[in-house]
Amino acid sequence: MARVSSGSAARSLMASRIKAYSLPLVLFAAAMFYQLFVISKSFPPTHYDVLGIKWYSSIEEVEEAYEKLSSNWNSGNEIPSATDFVKVRYAYELLSNPSWKRNYDIFGIDEQLHIVEKLKGQYAGESYSKVELPLLDAIATEPEDPTLNVIASKDFPSILQDADPWLFQLFSFGSKRCAQFSLVWKRIVALLDGVANTGVVELGDVQLAAYLAEKKPTGQPFFRNGLPSLVALPQDCKTADCLIRFEGEFSVDAVTDWVATTVLGLPRILYYTRDTLVPNFLVKSGPHKVKVIFFSKTGERAAPFVRQAAKNYWAYASFAFVLWREEESSFWWNTLEVESAPAIVFLKDAGVKPIVHHGLVNSSWFSNIMEQNKQQELPQLRSVTSMELGCDARGYSRAGVDTTTWYCAILAGRPGPELDKMRETMRRVQKLLSNDSESKAADKEESVSPAAVALTTKRLTFAWLDGEAQKGLCFFCLHSDVNAESVYETCGPRRDLTDVPRLFIVRYKRNSTEDDMTVEVEKRPQSIWDTFQGKELDPASQLVARYNGSSEILQIIEWISGIIRDGDSRDLPSFRTKSPELVPEDSEPIWFKGAQQVLSRDSMKLRIRGIVRGINDRLGDPRNGPYLLLGALMSFGAIWLRRSQQTHSSLSNQPSPPREDESRPRRRDRARVASRKDQCSSVTDVEPKDAYQAPLSNSDSD
Repeated sequence: MARVSSGSAARSLMASRIKAYSLPLVLFAAAMFYQLFVISKSFPPTHYDVLGIKWYSSIEEVEEAYEKLSSNWNSGNEIPSATDFVKVRYAYELLSNPSWKRNYDIFGIDEQLHIVEKLKGQYAGESYSKVELPLLDAIATEPEDPTLNVIASKDFPSILQDADPWLFQLFSFGSKRCAQFSLVWKRIVALLDGVANTGVVELGDVQLAAYLAEKKPTGQPFFRNGLPSLVALPQDCKTADCLIRFEGEFSVDAVTDWVATTVLGLPRILYYTRDTLVPNFLVKSGPHKVKVIFFSKTGERAAPFVRQAAKNYWAYASFAFVLWREEESSFWWNTLEVESAPAIVFLKDAGVKPIVHHGLVNSSWFSNIMEQNKQQELPQLRSVTSMELGCDARGYSRAGVDTTTWYCAILAGRPGPELDKMRETMRRVQKLLSNDSESKAADKEESVSPAAVALTTKRLTFAWLDGEAQKGLCFFCLHSDVNAESVYETCGPRRDLTDVPRLFIVRYKRNSTEDDMTVEVEKRPQSIWDTFQGKELDPASQLVARYNGSSEILQIIEWISGIIRDGDSRDLPSFRTKSPELVPEDSEPIWFKGAQQVLSRDSMKLRIRGIVRGINDRLGDPRNGPYLLLGALMSFGAIWLRRSQQTHSSLSNQPSPPREDESRPRRRDRARVASRKDQCSSVTDVEPKDAYQAPLSNSDSD
């Protein structure tokens, strides 16, 4: 039983020790695993090791090492296998090329390594003399292409100060993949013209190339996917931390879509079919916007400059793409007058003939044509267009800031058939005045002259107002001239089936003296009502006149001309007040919040991929093994020291054995006590303190 108990105690003691030292043991095992398995796979033998020379040896040393090996082979002292010969020959050709050697030494680039495995399988079991040389095809170093924007280290500080986005291609003249990508890059540069700046960085500029490259945990620069490498510098990016790297397919469509979506945050333009174009695009885009439809034969995504235009003109136009099919050509010709693709169609007001442009377009041409057609024939007065149209008392005329008197003819009403009919009438009025001005017919017709001249000089603007959406401004302009019940036929929510569009003209007039004395005007006291309301007066005074005539075009023109004639020649009354602000019809699109702030599936995938990639990079760090071993030793020492202190303290709490000189008196005392126990009680009784001997009586004498 004693042996069994002692064995179980020994096992429990061993288990407790293993449990106490479990952390150092795990760290030590992980360190050994890293050193024996992970490091060997992460850092295979280099091409320098194959030649038997030290790392980063010069080209002369590489050639000497290869000549030494080849002399042994030629002399017959050593006959290599085809596999060994391929490895040695590949290392020699790679390290004897200055460009390839630089890329390999600094950035670890070895883009032709697959050739080794291919040749090993091709010449397996054969003599090394049958291997065809050279193994690698050297790319001739081409002079710099003048069409490329080569970026050097001295140019990069000024680029960082620039707020515009940039796309860089990192390449090497000796890279075969870069040579194959050159034509694709030129096409990408052409498509990004006007949207983002582009430039190329050659790896010979080691300082700049290392700055733009990725960094291993050890700090060594590298390119994860080799060359070429595309790196984007987003807008307002000033450091390398915000660089974005392209990791997709090196095609024109993939790269330009990545730049437009990820880097620039531009909206995507969707494709529609013949059946979905009307319900999903034309109906949903809103009546106040111009519809821009692109017809494409290839089905490629929209070019970046088109997507940039979609972002810049989001308040004016909606964009769509249609894939051209020959079997549908007759349908598109009958509906939109499109003969073939590529083509662009501008759809404006209902009933207006579409504007069609056939052929390819570039960035500058499309910007000009978009600026010319961003407004409808009869533009809508909205919050984003009021200043541009000159129909805002807080702004100026279309003719410029020097014009003090100008006019805006506004057709107000709720959207519907009645408003559409009156809009068509006003478009004809505008077109007739424009044609009369161009043909100088206004000189022959005195009643038309003032309106035509004002339209030509941009002092007159025609627009229409959504009385339901902009009820504040609609009531403001019509309440004084129309009774309270009648004004609801034009402004505000629809109460019944009656919709009555109304035409009125506003004369704006600025006081040039007050404009020149802005500081003094701000100090002038306002009216009691405006002061009570806490409102600032509009800079321009307003005079509103409502049209009460028929819908005859000539009568409308005559009325407008009379208003302009009187407004320019007579001192008509006017007033300054705070007019209601126009309500925005559209909320800001999601891309206005910035591409970096909008979480999407793609961005989440990129983040997760980046985290996983960072973990893999950390796991391949050669310093992990020594770190783990150091952690094992430190934890082992700390645990041993703590256990030693606990053992010492437990022993100090136990009673210590008596010394030999102290034990002897105690033994004597115990012996005396034992001897006293053997005596009788009379002898061992203790004598009281105050006891005394009583005298004995002399009985004999008595």
